[in-house]
Amino acid sequence: MIPPDRRTLQESRVPTPFDGYEVEARLRPSAEAYRFDLDQALASMVALEAKVPADAYTAAILGTERVGNGAVISPSGLVVTMAYLITEAEEVVLTRNDGRRVPAHVLGLDARSGLGLVQALEPLDLPAITLGSARDLEPSSPIIAAGAGGRAHAVAGQVLTRIPFAGYWEYKLDDAIITAPAHPHWSGAALIGPKGDLVGLGSLTLEGRDQNGEARPLNMFVPAELLPPILDDLARGRSPQPPRPWLGVFAQEMENHVVIVGVSPKGPAARAELRPGDLILAIDGKPVSDLSAFYDALWDLGEAGVTVPLKILREGDAFEMEVRSMDRANLLKKRRLN
Repeated sequence: MIPPDRRTLQESRVPTPFDGYEVEARLRPSAEAYRFDLDQALASMVALEAKVPADAYTAAILGTERVGNGAVISPSGLVVTMAYLITEAEEVVLTRNDGRRVPAHVLGLDARSGLGLVQALEPLDLPAITLGSARDLEPSSPIIAAGAGGRAHAVAGQVLTRIPFAGYWEYKLDDAIITAPAHPHWSGAALIGPKGDLVGLGSLTLEGRDQNGEARPLNMFVPAELLPPILDDLARGRSPQPPRPWLGVFAQEMENHVVIVGVSPKGPAARAELRPGDLILAIDGKPVSDLSAFYDALWDLGEAGVTVPLKILREGDAFEMEVRSMDRANLLKKRRLN
């Protein structure tokens, strides 16, 4: 019997969502360097594909086809990922490292942490990674950043720093984990700690500088300890926390000022005719000079729906106005339970 041609087998293999995201061989983890079962930890990762309707509120910004990763955290097929991958998703498919695809549906999203939860609709037959905590991670602590696809899609790296992070889309993380080298497919990637447990989820890629001042990509991870307090609510499709007031502004820090660079369609800021270029000087009489102070002052006013007193500077003229906030979730397509 003639053995099949190896090249023909490779060409006939069905492509997977993690193809093309391989990590350089020199950056991959070696099993001998860890006291835990590396391959079992990596086996808990799945690729995640989400399809969103073209008329969804987030389609224009986040796209209608989103691809990232997720980590299996229970034998029943619960998978944690980043919320932005599955917001308004009508269809979710998980892909194991061996290429087998399993349908799933969205269970819950948490706007505060940025985490999301999906449920596999068929047995995944994968090990569940232990939920851990990033509290003991310090600069130089060894970590593994892992996407779906096994060792070829994992990076052996370290923690660079722990910092507060404020995003331009009305998002703030009090304790973001910054790591290097960067993973090429960071969205929803697992941050695996020294004990082999899940200590974070990949959120963003950022730009840092090396010792020579040259730009290098870094990853930002959400600490895993934010999940257990909200896990039960997410699994039941409930909002784990009261919605914060949302204005629908995209803002940046420029020379100790908070500058609006865009507004979300149908959001409170758009209705109030706030414009790109407007400076937010104060909220409820409290001066704000950076995004962190802006969000703290906004969220301190109460829950979504509260009226937000603003002081705005536009083209040299300062004026005060009131904007009625809202719950951003009211603009999103509601999840359909399968």
